[in-house]
Amino acid sequence: MGRFREIVATAWQQYRAARQRRKAQRRRPKTAAEAVWAWIRSLLGALGVVMVINGLAVASFVVPTGSMEGTVRAGDFLFVNRVVFGPSTPQIIPFLNIALPYVRLPGLRQPQRGDVIVFIFPGYRDEIEPREFQYYLKRCVAVAGDTVEIRQKRLFVNGVEQPLPPHALLSTLPPPPGDQYRTFPRGRGYTRDNYGPLRVPKRGDTLWLNLQNILEWDIFIRREGHTVAVRDGQILLDGKPARFYVVKRDYCFGLGDNRDNSEDSRYWGFIPMENVVGKPMVVYWSWDPLIPVSSFLQKVLSIRWERIGTRVR
Repeated sequence: MGRFREIVATAWQQYRAARQRRKAQRRRPKTAAEAVWAWIRSLLGALGVVMVINGLAVASFVVPTGSMEGTVRAGDFLFVNRVVFGPSTPQIIPFLNIALPYVRLPGLRQPQRGDVIVFIFPGYRDEIEPREFQYYLKRCVAVAGDTVEIRQKRLFVNGVEQPLPPHALLSTLPPPPGDQYRTFPRGRGYTRDNYGPLRVPKRGDTLWLNLQNILEWDIFIRREGHTVAVRDGQILLDGKPARFYVVKRDYCFGLGDNRDNSEDSRYWGFIPMENVVGKPMVVYWSWDPLIPVSSFLQKVLSIRWERIGTRVR
């Protein structure tokens, strides 16, 4: 029994001595290198926490342009609900704008007609991949399987006219010259004000291909991971002759609420449902984005207090 007590006493003394040494080390002044490394570790830890929260629950989004006026304004800061359409692991390294491979988790539901959505920009009309990773904000006006048509600025989905959102803007100005050469799909000759009818692709849809329409669907098929070529009068998909293509994903169609001043699905095409990352909830800050931060007082004076707390609908 005495031997056991001696062992316990020795272990306790060693434990106390080790604690004293750790305390002494913490009190010891840090070298410059140690201080810098401690700061970097704290910064990386905070950044990691922000990335996880940003991906799984609530994200922050800054409205960059006026394409959604007057629902939201350029310079509005929004909280975005990431849970509703499916949270994910971090998609981007903050501040560096470097895209990361990510895993998408199941959401509560899919985007519906009328939802304002934040999504990963799929790229301009003639790009297989976007030049840089960007989040965009538009209103989902049609989902997979719907037919979209615009007649003299009036939107129709599945043949039914859709009312303008409550704060949407519409002008009487005609589209700019050459608008029919800029719209999606290539070669259809649609304009901003007279567009379609065009079906929003749905998984399992069959696109019948021929030499007259292959340019319309070339980039779309490439974005789904295939190669497209025309050789000796034949259409080749992944090097094999093909007369049709079966769509692999569901898509939606996005328009800006500022209808005549918006680059949207009319110009760069369909939005993959898997690219939709969240639904804006509320404006938590707003100021003039054209004033540089270096003009601090002027920037502060531009705060739009009346916008703070505005719900996004």
